[in-house]
Amino acid sequence: MAEIHPNEIVIVKSEQSKINAVDFSNLTFGRVFTDHMFVCDFEDGKWRSPKIMPYQALTIEPSARVFHYGQAVFEGMKAYKDDNGKIFMFRPDENYRRINISAARLAMPEFPESYFFDGLETLLKLDSAWIKPGVGNSLYIRPFVIATEPAISASPAATYRFIIICSPAKAYYNDPVRVLFAEKFSRSADGGVGFAKAAGNYAAQFYPTSLAQQKGFQQIIWTDASTHEYLEEAGTMNIFFRVGDKLITAPNNDRILDGVTRKSVIQLAEDLGITCEVRRVSVKEIKDAANNGSLKEIFGAGTAAVISPVSAFEHSGDVYEMPNIEHSYASLFKKTLMDIQHNLSEDRHEWRYEVL
Repeated sequence: MAEIHPNEIVIVKSEQSKINAVDFSNLTFGRVFTDHMFVCDFEDGKWRSPKIMPYQALTIEPSARVFHYGQAVFEGMKAYKDDNGKIFMFRPDENYRRINISAARLAMPEFPESYFFDGLETLLKLDSAWIKPGVGNSLYIRPFVIATEPAISASPAATYRFIIICSPAKAYYNDPVRVLFAEKFSRSADGGVGFAKAAGNYAAQFYPTSLAQQKGFQQIIWTDASTHEYLEEAGTMNIFFRVGDKLITAPNNDRILDGVTRKSVIQLAEDLGITCEVRRVSVKEIKDAANNGSLKEIFGAGTAAVISPVSAFEHSGDVYEMPNIEHSYASLFKKTLMDIQHNLSEDRHEWRYEVL
């Protein structure tokens, strides 16, 4: 498909901004949205009519296939603004690649690269005032695709809508989280869609996570569906374990999301001379390490959370409180990542993407 450029995107500006009604010092994650959104439709076998319009409710038929067969995928990204007013994204090429991998797995059409980046950059420049400078401030970006064809026969849709909405954000988790190691429920299974960022993956987690929350835990670290013996990822984050001075994280497979922050932490560990083993991690290994004192840290890594330390975990009735340590890997990686994202340090791997 031929490339598009910002002047080819139909732009309808909001008559009045909502920004003055927003308390940016007291944001609840994902509740406030910017003035505009990007929309593009797939019809007659191709993506067409990209436009930016005021953020608004959608009109969609109740027979739209997304409601009945779950054809919906999404991404999570962030934009940052430095003290000079420049806007940056962090590794957006990875998010573009991953949303198309997710779409392909759900028999949905891939989205053209030019539409993705031109639409996204135009939207960010239009809503630039919503991106506040300062470490910890960001604009969370949610691209997603849904099946819109009004038909309830069980087959892939013929029409889809691609949308990008944005929400100003601070920290997803303000405090360390307490987690359960899964023993009964599974996030995904071999041959499934665990590696895709499919909406249904998250819906399936809500019930077991609510049970964990009733016990005082915020998240579940999922285990393999076959034996529940190997730790894989948390509900909103990939997971890392520090045993001694060594990091361990589970390898990617068709059950685990290929996290952008995860792969960035692995690269930063190499840069910093920290050994990071990417291999299967057993529940027994981590419990043994906790019992003998060699388990120093557990932390999650994800776009929304960035780096989120784990303060305690539970398995089979055994509760382990994590030690408070100075100079933690979690704090080191978080600062290193955020300095890159906010244009405060060298970007040796060219992860920063400036919106021009």
